[in-house]
Amino acid sequence: MVTIRAYHPDDCAQIADIYGHHVLHGTGSFETVPPTAEDMAERLAGFRDAGYPVYVAITEDNIICGYGYGSAHKPRYGYRYTVEDSLYVHPDFLRQGIGSALLDRLIATCTEQGFHQMIAVIGDSENHGSRITHEKAGFALIGIARNMGLKFGRFLDVVYMQKTLCAENTIL
Repeated sequence: MVTIRAYHPDDCAQIADIYGHHVLHGTGSFETVPPTAEDMAERLAGFRDAGYPVYVAITEDNIICGYGYGSAHKPRYGYRYTVEDSLYVHPDFLRQGIGSALLDRLIATCTEQGFHQMIAVIGDSENHGSRITHEKAGFALIGIARNMGLKFGRFLDVVYMQKTLCAENTIL
Protein backbone atom coordinates (compact mmCIF):
# COMPACT_ATOMS: atom_id res chain seq x y z
CA MET A 1 0.00 0.00 0.00
CA VAL A 2 1.37 3.39 -0.98
CA THR A 3 0.28 6.91 -0.27
CA ILE A 4 0.54 9.68 -2.83
CA ARG A 5 1.37 13.07 -1.39
CA ALA A 6 2.78 16.41 -2.51
CA TYR A 7 6.53 16.56 -2.93
CA HIS A 8 8.62 18.19 -0.21
CA PRO A 9 12.24 19.36 -0.65
CA ASP A 10 13.32 16.82 1.99
CA ASP A 11 12.38 14.10 -0.51
CA CYS A 12 15.14 15.02 -2.96
CA ALA A 13 17.83 12.55 -1.84
CA GLN A 14 15.50 9.59 -2.39
CA ILE A 15 14.16 11.08 -5.62
CA ALA A 16 17.71 11.61 -6.91
CA ASP A 17 18.47 7.96 -6.13
CA ILE A 18 15.42 6.77 -8.07
CA TYR A 19 16.12 8.98 -11.07
CA GLY A 20 19.84 8.23 -10.92
CA HIS A 21 19.12 4.54 -11.31
CA HIS A 22 17.04 5.21 -14.43
CA VAL A 23 19.73 7.52 -15.85
CA LEU A 24 22.49 4.93 -15.34
CA HIS A 25 20.58 1.76 -16.22
CA GLY A 26 17.51 2.67 -18.24
CA THR A 27 16.43 4.29 -21.45
CA GLY A 28 13.37 6.17 -20.18
CA SER A 29 15.59 9.23 -19.77
CA PHE A 30 18.21 10.28 -22.28
CA GLU A 31 20.34 11.89 -19.57
CA THR A 32 23.64 10.12 -19.00
CA VAL A 33 24.90 11.71 -15.78
CA PRO A 34 22.64 11.45 -12.72
CA PRO A 35 21.72 14.82 -11.22
CA THR A 36 22.47 15.43 -7.56
CA ALA A 37 19.81 15.82 -4.89
CA GLU A 38 20.42 19.57 -5.09
CA ASP A 39 19.88 19.50 -8.87
CA MET A 40 16.63 17.60 -8.41
CA ALA A 41 15.48 20.03 -5.71
CA GLU A 42 16.03 22.91 -8.12
CA ARG A 43 14.21 21.15 -10.98
CA LEU A 44 11.22 20.09 -8.92
CA ALA A 45 10.93 23.46 -7.19
CA GLY A 46 10.88 25.06 -10.63
CA PHE A 47 7.96 22.88 -11.73
CA ARG A 48 6.08 23.43 -8.48
CA ASP A 49 6.74 27.19 -8.48
CA ALA A 50 5.41 27.38 -12.05
CA GLY A 51 2.14 25.84 -10.80
CA TYR A 52 2.64 22.24 -11.88
CA PRO A 53 1.92 19.33 -9.52
CA VAL A 54 4.78 17.27 -8.10
CA TYR A 55 3.95 14.09 -6.17
CA VAL A 56 5.75 11.25 -4.43
CA ALA A 57 4.55 7.74 -3.67
CA ILE A 58 5.47 6.59 -0.16
CA THR A 59 5.36 3.15 1.40
CA GLU A 60 4.04 2.47 4.89
CA ASP A 61 7.72 2.47 5.98
CA ASN A 62 8.17 6.05 4.69
CA ILE A 63 10.24 5.02 1.67
CA ILE A 64 9.73 7.03 -1.49
CA CYS A 65 9.06 4.39 -4.12
CA GLY A 66 8.21 6.71 -7.00
CA TYR A 67 7.55 10.26 -8.06
CA GLY A 68 5.81 12.11 -10.83
CA TYR A 69 5.27 15.65 -11.97
CA GLY A 70 3.74 17.85 -14.58
CA SER A 71 5.70 20.36 -16.60
CA ALA A 72 5.33 22.62 -19.59
CA HIS A 73 5.14 20.69 -22.84
CA LYS A 74 6.55 23.66 -24.75
CA PRO A 75 7.48 27.14 -23.50
CA ARG A 76 5.42 29.13 -26.01
CA TYR A 77 2.27 30.82 -24.67
CA GLY A 78 -0.06 28.96 -27.02
CA TYR A 79 0.83 25.68 -25.27
CA ARG A 80 -0.18 26.91 -21.80
CA TYR A 81 -3.10 24.47 -21.55
CA THR A 82 -0.95 21.43 -22.41
CA VAL A 83 0.96 19.64 -19.66
CA GLU A 84 3.61 16.95 -19.99
CA ASP A 85 3.79 14.20 -17.39
CA SER A 86 6.89 12.43 -16.07
CA LEU A 87 6.90 9.31 -13.88
CA TYR A 88 9.73 7.36 -12.27
CA VAL A 89 9.42 4.33 -10.00
CA HIS A 90 12.11 2.80 -7.79
CA PRO A 91 13.37 -0.43 -9.44
CA ASP A 92 12.38 -2.50 -6.38
CA PHE A 93 8.77 -1.37 -6.74
CA LEU A 94 8.11 -1.80 -10.47
CA ARG A 95 4.91 -3.48 -11.67
CA GLN A 96 3.03 -2.76 -8.44
CA GLY A 97 0.74 -0.03 -9.75
CA ILE A 98 2.77 2.87 -8.37
CA GLY A 99 3.24 4.55 -11.74
CA SER A 100 -0.49 4.24 -12.39
CA ALA A 101 -1.35 5.72 -8.98
CA LEU A 102 0.97 8.66 -9.59
CA LEU A 103 -0.37 9.19 -13.11
CA ASP A 104 -3.99 9.06 -11.92
CA ARG A 105 -3.23 11.74 -9.33
CA LEU A 106 -1.45 13.90 -11.90
CA ILE A 107 -4.37 13.57 -14.32
CA ALA A 108 -6.88 14.54 -11.63
CA THR A 109 -4.87 17.53 -10.45
CA CYS A 110 -4.06 18.79 -13.94
CA THR A 111 -7.71 18.47 -14.92
CA GLU A 112 -8.74 20.47 -11.84
CA GLN A 113 -6.14 23.09 -12.73
CA GLY A 114 -7.74 23.55 -16.14
CA PHE A 115 -5.23 21.89 -18.43
CA HIS A 116 -6.74 20.72 -21.70
CA GLN A 117 -4.26 18.07 -22.90
CA MET A 118 -1.65 15.86 -21.26
CA ILE A 119 1.30 14.61 -23.27
CA ALA A 120 3.55 11.69 -22.40
CA VAL A 121 7.00 11.80 -23.98
CA ILE A 122 8.36 8.30 -23.40
CA GLY A 123 12.01 7.50 -23.94
CA ASP A 124 12.60 4.31 -25.91
CA SER A 125 9.81 2.56 -27.82
CA GLU A 126 10.77 -0.60 -25.90
CA ASN A 127 9.66 1.05 -22.64
CA HIS A 128 6.56 -1.16 -22.51
CA GLY A 129 5.81 -0.50 -18.83
CA SER A 130 5.38 3.22 -19.37
CA ARG A 131 3.41 2.74 -22.55
CA ILE A 132 1.01 0.30 -20.86
CA THR A 133 0.63 2.58 -17.83
CA HIS A 134 -0.38 5.44 -20.09
CA GLU A 135 -2.68 3.28 -22.24
CA LYS A 136 -4.53 2.09 -19.11
CA ALA A 137 -5.03 5.74 -18.13
CA GLY A 138 -6.65 6.53 -21.47
CA PHE A 139 -3.72 7.91 -23.43
CA ALA A 140 -3.60 7.31 -27.17
CA LEU A 141 -0.45 6.77 -29.19
CA ILE A 142 0.04 9.80 -31.43
CA GLY A 143 3.45 9.00 -32.88
CA ILE A 144 6.90 7.54 -32.60
CA ALA A 145 9.94 9.62 -33.52
CA ARG A 146 12.62 7.19 -34.63
CA ASN A 147 16.28 7.25 -33.56
CA MET A 148 16.03 10.51 -31.62
CA GLY A 149 18.50 9.94 -28.79
CA LEU A 150 21.78 8.07 -28.43
CA LYS A 151 22.32 6.10 -25.24
CA PHE A 152 24.21 2.90 -24.43
CA GLY A 153 25.64 2.84 -27.95
CA ARG A 154 22.33 2.78 -29.79
CA PHE A 155 19.78 5.23 -31.11
CA LEU A 156 16.47 5.25 -29.26
CA ASP A 157 12.96 6.22 -30.30
CA VAL A 158 10.67 8.66 -28.50
CA VAL A 159 7.01 7.67 -28.09
CA TYR A 160 4.36 10.38 -27.91
CA MET A 161 1.02 9.68 -26.24
CA GLN A 162 -1.84 12.09 -25.53
CA LYS A 163 -4.90 12.33 -23.30
CA THR A 164 -7.64 14.97 -23.39
CA LEU A 165 -8.28 16.22 -19.87
CA CYS A 166 -11.32 18.40 -20.41
CA ALA A 167 -14.00 18.66 -23.07
CA GLU A 168 -13.38 20.71 -26.18
CA ASN A 169 -13.71 24.48 -25.80
CA THR A 170 -14.50 24.40 -22.06
CA ILE A 171 -11.56 26.69 -21.36
CA LEU A 172 -12.35 29.29 -24.01
